[in-house]
Amino acid sequence: DSFYERWADDRLVIDKWFMLQTSLSQPSKSLEITKTLTKHSDFNKKNPNRFRATVGGFTQNLVAFHRADGEGYKFLASWIKKIDTLNPQLAARTCTAFQNWKQFDNLRQDKISLELTKLLKVDKLSKDTNEMISRILNN
Repeated sequence: DSFYERWADDRLVIDKWFMLQTSLSQPSKSLEITKTLTKHSDFNKKNPNRFRATVGGFTQNLVAFHRADGEGYKFLASWIKKIDTLNPQLAARTCTAFQNWKQFDNLRQDKISLELTKLLKVDKLSKDTNEMISRILNN
């Protein structure tokens, strides 16, 4: 990609490049684009800004994130689990994408609740993430 090659040395521009691709892509393609970007050589899950730009950007694509099959929720929950061991504060903050879960239809509520409940059962889940998920489920 010529844009990437031109701006590869500017971290802020590349963060925006990741975020725009995930948040503004066609909803039917957003999850696959996001998954592809998480395999990009410049994606580093240990970099909070790049993680937020990519995975957090996906959650801003509301139609894609809240797709009826629940795949957006599964994707986010899997990343929360991965990030929790590296950066518990970032994992807890990422959980807030689920905070308005009770505003959705029963199908989506059930799928979100399932993913959050599975996360609570993760062995050695951080206190931060556990507290955030518990707060979300109990509101």
